[in-house]
Amino acid sequence: MSTTTLPDDRQLQQLEEKFDPEMRFRPLGPATATLVGGLLIALSLFHYYTAGFGLLQEITHRGVHLAFVLGLIFLVFPHRKGLLERALPSRLLTPGGVPWFDWVLALAVAASVLYIPWIFDDLMFRVGNPLALDVAMGTVLIVALLEATRRSMGWPLPVIAILFIVYALAGPYFPGLLKHAGSGWHQLISHQYLTSQGVYGVAVGVVATYVFHFVLFGVLATRIGLGQLFLDVASAVAGRYAGGPAKVSVFGSAMFGMLSGSSVANAVTVGSLTIPAMIRVGYKREFAGAVEAAASTGGQITPPVLGAAAFLMIEFLSVPYQTIIVAAAVPAFMHFFGVFMQVHFEAKRYGLRGLTPEEMPRLRESLRQRWPTLVPLALLIFILVSGRTPYLAAFTGITSCAIVGLTTRVGGNSVRHWGLCAALHAVLLVLVFGGIEDSHLKLALFLVAASAVPLLLRMLKVDGRIGLPVLVEALGTGAKYALAVGAAAATVGIVIGVVTLTGVGFKLSTIITGAAQAVAGGVDALLPGGWTDPKALTLVVALVMTGVVCILLGCGIPTTANYIIMVTVAAPTLTLLGVEPLVAHFFVFYYGVLADITPPVALAAYAASGMAGSDPFRTGNTAFRLGMAKVLVPFVFVFSPSLLIVAKGFTPYDFAVTFIGCVLGITLLAAALSKFFLVEMTRTEQGVFVVAALLMIAPGLWPTLAGAVIALPVVVRQIARMRQGGRPPPTPAAA
Repeated sequence: MSTTTLPDDRQLQQLEEKFDPEMRFRPLGPATATLVGGLLIALSLFHYYTAGFGLLQEITHRGVHLAFVLGLIFLVFPHRKGLLERALPSRLLTPGGVPWFDWVLALAVAASVLYIPWIFDDLMFRVGNPLALDVAMGTVLIVALLEATRRSMGWPLPVIAILFIVYALAGPYFPGLLKHAGSGWHQLISHQYLTSQGVYGVAVGVVATYVFHFVLFGVLATRIGLGQLFLDVASAVAGRYAGGPAKVSVFGSAMFGMLSGSSVANAVTVGSLTIPAMIRVGYKREFAGAVEAAASTGGQITPPVLGAAAFLMIEFLSVPYQTIIVAAAVPAFMHFFGVFMQVHFEAKRYGLRGLTPEEMPRLRESLRQRWPTLVPLALLIFILVSGRTPYLAAFTGITSCAIVGLTTRVGGNSVRHWGLCAALHAVLLVLVFGGIEDSHLKLALFLVAASAVPLLLRMLKVDGRIGLPVLVEALGTGAKYALAVGAAAATVGIVIGVVTLTGVGFKLSTIITGAAQAVAGGVDALLPGGWTDPKALTLVVALVMTGVVCILLGCGIPTTANYIIMVTVAAPTLTLLGVEPLVAHFFVFYYGVLADITPPVALAAYAASGMAGSDPFRTGNTAFRLGMAKVLVPFVFVFSPSLLIVAKGFTPYDFAVTFIGCVLGITLLAAALSKFFLVEMTRTEQGVFVVAALLMIAPGLWPTLAGAVIALPVVVRQIARMRQGGRPPPTPAAA
């Protein structure tokens, strides 16, 4: 791995387009490609400007963002996957490689979105009593939005939104608690289109205010080489040990996940290096792909960037972002620890080797060449924990990435390089911390510095890690990454709008609670009296039901949309059962992320299997097994919120007991699932370890001690067999 580097930008884009359906764009003619590229860059610059120099009025900001996103989707996504537009009868019908109706749809949806900011001064008088033009424009937006989401993400999410629309219109025909008065089309459009409870709601606001900026930061940080540095560090830390490449995959995905916040992007980037190396040292192809997939899903739960859903928590819970970061830290560690331990036991079981010194990078050389790329991440984290807004932190990180990329180079830097880099960072820090209240003065200072950069680069003959063309390309790529999630957020707004219009959220909570109580009552009746706590048993059943629904929803829709729907529908149920809101949101969030490695639609697993040349379904099943810690830990922090550190009722004692119990339990569970601890395990030993692991993972000192007592005889037996010369079976041939 010493001579292996991350794929270049073009290769990364090709990999992501191959394995991620949200990145499959139609080929465009030269003129249209230039137009679309310009619009993508303009979208990035719009968000970059507002992050650093002040957001626009809320409805205007969301409107501009949504007009760009939805309009661009009709230009870059074909209306049928795999359709070649040249098959249409005439070039006149496909100007620039885009069918005429897509041009019409792009313009129509942009006009319908911008119509709301245009009539904003009169908007309050139209809510509940829309004009005919309002209904017409709202209808255009709803229909075009559903089609844009179908093109960029597939059918599941639009179908869910359509079902909710049908529910809103046909309320009187539903039975029991689900019955409601119903609403007419004009009333539905008024609520969805003219208020901030629907399409223009919190989901679009979060994507337009937070998510876009961090996606752009991740792209730029990767371009300047921070991702490569992370992989080099991971290789140096873990590569030499048994099964080294798989452990590098876990460490590398954890660190790279801090930047990407995307399971698929993480899998194709890190996996392009680690999967071939895992196969080379003897791992089966399915296992190699599964390791990368399971590790990559951790990117959405790893601070400081996390996934888009984490930013939604800020709005839903009204808590600072640093609270979310702290709460996510320990559960993220548990996920990666669980994957790591199974990788370790698998390597020991089959006697797999680590990386040789020739295959490992020279860490000292890598740090010498790439340590400046840590500056943007350090600044971003510092600003986040200092209490300033996440979008200001992202603005600082993006700007620092550009400075480091343009003014420092890989092969060593002169005084000119360091001087220019330091001077531009000084200007940046003045903008962020200088207390300049006048936004016009801040903008003027920034424009003067930015316009001087190209001249200074030429005058001082400074050559950087990236050139201005790469910087411009990254702006366009960052915007591309945000198109699908932008459409999904707006479509989920339809679901939220129906929930607030009909009150179905409370009704569903009542139904779920009643079902959980009925199931818990049936289980309690089968057990001897006093063995169970009916309230706790009801909560467990509700958690299981919620987790199953999260996974099923996640099979067809992205994590962000899954989180919003479940927070709207299921989180109130958990809150009614006594779960703290922060804990309930994290539970839903974790199970939504789990869907990326849960067959039959496990995008991260399928991406990894494509690179491993393995069976996708088997890879997904193995990845789910490797991610078992992510299945169990959410139940732990529901019953012991201290694991989230910032949850109410935190005590050092509860945290220590729960943390130690989880570490020991996950270790035993990993051994049982891998069929190896110190030597090969029998089925009886596996069963004992599973029971002991579940007890240890359960919160509380006594369950942990009980688990330890149950596991102790197996541990003693394993030690004895190891001393007698127990040996692992021979290395399996790569499938």
